[in-house]
Amino acid sequence: MKIGTEVRVAAEGLVVSDPEILGGTPVFRGSRLPVATLFDYLADGLTLDYFLESFPSATRADAVAVLRRGQHRIESELA
Repeated sequence: MKIGTEVRVAAEGLVVSDPEILGGTPVFRGSRLPVATLFDYLADGLTLDYFLESFPSATRADAVAVLRRGQHRIESELA
């Protein structure tokens, strides 16, 4: 993981933060799609299928992996 003005990678390479892409906003690897958009859609009551239809560059596997990573992170903080 690189820090500062360098590219940072998280969640087993699923999420990238690069100052050259959306000012460093965490995005799905290989895209300009912010990871926060997935969480926003779900928080607004929209389905994962709707998210995937809206953003064809996102794969179901990557979206599910990011959600599971978030779940594991929460569980580890409470353990």
